[in-house]
Amino acid sequence: MIVKPQLAKLGLFDAKVPRYTSYPTAPHFSNDVGSSLYSDWISGLKPGSSVSLYIHVPFCRRLCWFCACRTQGTQTDNPVIAYVDVLKAELDLLAERLPEGITLSRLHWGGGTPTLLNPDLMRDLAARILDVVPLGPDAEFSVEIDPNEIDEGRLDALAEAGMNRASIGVQDFDDEIQKTIGRIQSYDTTRAAVDMIRARGINSLNADILYGLPHQTKTRMTESVQKLLSLSPDRVALYGYAHVPWMAKRQQLIPSDALPTPEERLDLFDTARRLFMWDNYAEIGIDHFATQDDGLTHALKAGRLKRNFQGYTDDQAEVLIGVGASSISRFPQGYAQNAPATSAHTKAIREGRFSTSRGHLFKGQDILRSRLIEALMCDFQIDSAEILRDHDITAAELQGMYDDANSAFDGLLSISEDGLFIPPEARPLTRMIARSFDAYDLSKAGHSSAI
Repeated sequence: MIVKPQLAKLGLFDAKVPRYTSYPTAPHFSNDVGSSLYSDWISGLKPGSSVSLYIHVPFCRRLCWFCACRTQGTQTDNPVIAYVDVLKAELDLLAERLPEGITLSRLHWGGGTPTLLNPDLMRDLAARILDVVPLGPDAEFSVEIDPNEIDEGRLDALAEAGMNRASIGVQDFDDEIQKTIGRIQSYDTTRAAVDMIRARGINSLNADILYGLPHQTKTRMTESVQKLLSLSPDRVALYGYAHVPWMAKRQQLIPSDALPTPEERLDLFDTARRLFMWDNYAEIGIDHFATQDDGLTHALKAGRLKRNFQGYTDDQAEVLIGVGASSISRFPQGYAQNAPATSAHTKAIREGRFSTSRGHLFKGQDILRSRLIEALMCDFQIDSAEILRDHDITAAELQGMYDDANSAFDGLLSISEDGLFIPPEARPLTRMIARSFDAYDLSKAGHSSAI
């Protein structure tokens, strides 16, 4: 059994590594991808194929101090109304270029706070989206819902539009922790939101909870997880709080001396993990949990689990199209990201062009290494037969990669003719092990703690 001293020796408590929701990671994007190339990628999609669509709403009524997302606060609906008009214009540009018969595998509204849209705006936006790209068979339409920013009317509008999965952010239920991170959201408020969601026949529920927050202890973590479990979510994302005040200025309001140490973060994660496992949730990758009959669990068992910008997914679509400021799209050819600033994005769309400002063209071993890293992050193993079948690499070259990774971790990994396997006791190191297969210079980008 691996223990903390060995994890410390291997650098777990000091390392800063990517979360690997993409490969290469966003800091390595360049201006090689612009609006013209992005437009060509859309036009080149296979007619009748299935894609995923992400809609980004970068507005919040209040800015939570812990959040490092690119968002802006607004107390009026005027900028939100104007932004929805821009989204619709962007969707029109998309409609002009999409081949015939494209349908949606997944539709996700994220933010920010998409539920600050009023009911009429929600209906208007949803109608325009589905006019451009209709939902396909068994499609999933999910929305990030702020329990503090939702009511009966808005939930009616979302349910009528076809939302069949809701996602709520919990973070932590402890009063002191909520005050310290600038996110006041009581259990009663959260419970009421969940009840309203389920009253509309929306039974699929995601929830996010954080470990590594200021003043968090194992006792407080236990209490918050038990309250969350009482809501019976289908999926839970147990994310580590990333304290990056040099990048997210609002985090300067959070006292760094109240943060748990890296060793304590591992204990907090393990405390929560054990509670989810005891409640018969399946462990999904490095930080997700799902009920036994959830799609993520089925995908894991079938070897079809994927990883994207929203975390783990059972979505099998090869293409993800991001709409809205800062959204990132993924195509077989590479990544494309819209202008991060709302003003720059709006200007481009009003001029009749996509706002694509950066991205990455896959080259060299990008697709190979992306698959190696995804396999480790999803399944804790690499299937050599699959890699040799699907990629241009020899058995000797692949073995060399395995050996290099294993030597960096004191021989903790299991290597056989079938492939490479991360044993359970070494799984806290998974992101670091994945880094062994990353060919890019990580010194150029600031990443979050490995635990």
